Amino acid sequence: MNQSSFYSEEELMQMGFKSCGAHVRISRKASFYNVSEMCIGNHVRIDDFCIVSGKIHLGDYIHISAYTGLFGGETGVYCEDYTTISSRCAIYAESDDYSGEGMTNPTIPDEFRKVTKGRVLLKKFAIVGSGTTILPGVTLHEGASVGAMSLVNKDLAEWMMYVGVPVRKIKERKRELLEKEREFRQREI
Repeated sequence: MNQSSFYSEEELMQMGFKSCGAHVRISRKASFYNVSEMCIGNHVRIDDFCIVSGKIHLGDYIHISAYTGLFGGETGVYCEDYTTISSRCAIYAESDDYSGEGMTNPTIPDEFRKVTKGRVLLKKFAIVGSGTTILPGVTLHEGASVGAMSLVNKDLAEWMMYVGVPVRKIKERKRELLEKEREFRQREI
């Protein structure tokens, strides 16, 4: 039997996603938890060894590269159209507080923990470089880009480029891709 490294459309439908669009390519080596809380748009690709957990909403034309973790918990990670998440990234909508005010890790009952929660939103055309960590409650506004190995602990302005630990703004991002999108959409019709 010649089995693809990606799930078939029939297999995806049987997995129990809240919704799953057309032309979705998900590696058989990716791991999913709480799929009933996940909405996946059209033309989405999720590569090997990704962990996708909790409330997740993915728009159209999204790529999530190998070894990336999306941890939505009950709060959620939302990615709008044309977002790209490079390899080895970690995006957290919920995280234990490390100050010592509560115990940490999911084996401890909630009453003894202190958890920071906040929806993470990657707006249209946001791009996240390899090895980046995004913390709870952060929004990457339209066109924001983050360089490799960065720590995102605050909202990022639209069409700006950021790098560092924690991130700092370095320059404006070009917007020529907006014209490319118009051409692409015309071609789709």
